[in-house]
Amino acid sequence: MISAQSYSPRLISWNITLRCPLKCAHCYVDAGDREAEGVLSTSEAFGVIDQVCRTGKPVVVLSGGEPLMREDLFDIARYGTDQGLRMVMGSSGMLIDKTTAAQISEAGIKAVAISLDSASPAIHDSFRGLDGVWEKAVQAIRNCRDEGIGVQINMSVLHSGIAGVEAVVEMGTTLGVRDYQVFFPVSTGRAREIKPGSPQEYEALIRQILIRYQNSDVNIRPTCAPQFRRIADDLGINNPAWGRGCIAGISYCRIYANGDVTPCPYLPVSAGNVRVTPFHEIWNNSGIFAALRDPDLLTGKCGRCRFKTICGGCRARAYRGADAFSLHWCDGLARPDELIGVLCAEDPYCLYEPEGLQV
Repeated sequence: MISAQSYSPRLISWNITLRCPLKCAHCYVDAGDREAEGVLSTSEAFGVIDQVCRTGKPVVVLSGGEPLMREDLFDIARYGTDQGLRMVMGSSGMLIDKTTAAQISEAGIKAVAISLDSASPAIHDSFRGLDGVWEKAVQAIRNCRDEGIGVQINMSVLHSGIAGVEAVVEMGTTLGVRDYQVFFPVSTGRAREIKPGSPQEYEALIRQILIRYQNSDVNIRPTCAPQFRRIADDLGINNPAWGRGCIAGISYCRIYANGDVTPCPYLPVSAGNVRVTPFHEIWNNSGIFAALRDPDLLTGKCGRCRFKTICGGCRARAYRGADAFSLHWCDGLARPDELIGVLCAEDPYCLYEPEGLQV
């Protein structure tokens, strides 16, 4: 096993608030009117940024909820920018008018990922729980582009087919967007109330996406579906920019609004809290992160799979095990050092059956 000390985070998602004006059906933190209990203050947020810098210069995604609901968002973004971090933001686009887009740029935020789940306003608005959100998201893309801010479109799919993905990409391309992430959500937060697509549906859609865009000038990556690396390999498709399928705890982690650090937003297992332990110590010394970085600890079919170093299986779905197919799960943050074996279990959403005996 390679020492955890040799790893540096490349991407950190930070839920700086749980407030949000929307009621998205699939929200993994059940964001809304309430703020997170014990949310980090402005000065504490600055301290976290200082701690993060001790691990390198990762991209920091200011997320929520809706990050623009936090009054000190631009102060936090500017502080991170001044420390040499690449600060970006994830947003519904609901609050990004021309004035706000200018403020985003002035704060040093280099790119904004805007959620757009359908080319149909009615479908998108229904999914997001509020009328008029689609139009504001599209206008937000234009406003950000006008300010020279990079834009990525995030599309969440539960039962969408390739036609729905193609429609979003076609529309986004007309707006000048070249970067897309297609999310296959894990059933956490409010998404517990939505029956997810089946493993067969996800596998088929991933394959269609890879084939459709293999020679395209757009950058598109299936997310929360690490088996796409195995499917791409089977199709003879290679993109060096993709990286490993599941990067949770390896080059990526999430900072929750109260300072808890988890391997990813869908995996509610706290490796520590920045109020108690500095981020760089959590990142370098957490037993949970160390386990996720060791492919030899994977068990079940993930453990004997020849793709385990490029895919790794979804650790959030592995953590849930058989419950990955149900609608019942507690989202409370845990500190289960004794559950490392569960974190390294096989991914129940992967259809691939590797040959050979359990290792």
